[in-house]
Amino acid sequence: MKPFPTFEWGSELPKLKGERLVLRHLKASDAGDLFAIFGDPEVIRYWSSPAQKTQTESLELINEAHKHFVARTMFEWGAVLRETDRLIGTFTLLNVDIAHRRAEVGYALNQEFWGGGYATEGLELLIGFAFGPMNLHRLEADVHPDNEGSFRLLERQGFVREGYLRERWFHLGRIEDGVFLGLLRPDWIKLKEV
Repeated sequence: MKPFPTFEWGSELPKLKGERLVLRHLKASDAGDLFAIFGDPEVIRYWSSPAQKTQTESLELINEAHKHFVARTMFEWGAVLRETDRLIGTFTLLNVDIAHRRAEVGYALNQEFWGGGYATEGLELLIGFAFGPMNLHRLEADVHPDNEGSFRLLERQGFVREGYLRERWFHLGRIEDGVFLGLLRPDWIKLKEV
């Protein structure tokens, strides 16, 4: 079994290149595009925090992502269009547990790009890196019970619903449930071989 991780850490997250997207380290100059995502109430409808009110909050989010990267506790990539470097989303490995080779996935996409396959492309890049160079064994996702789009996205990648978590989140004045999904590296590899 390879140790965790099998790639060299640099001063930034490695770039993950897809057909139309590149997942790269977030930059301060991304704050405006990030605010277009996390300031949109529809994008964060099923999120665990309220919509951002100012672009300053987006810059704070970028700074927090950098701190987590340095501590190796969370890895948040900016998803940018290959042709323009415009930030249209984020893809994240959070709650990273090195000892047990697992992490949770998170993602958000600018509403303008919903339905175009960008979430699928970004998630495939994220999973490929997690199960490849990072040598993780298990990925998890916590999804709001009404978020059918996320269920479809995750289940197409082989995630399986594993548990219903009652009253897990307090969001926008309401207590919300969560559905826990998991994906094992061997299952994902088999799915990709089909």
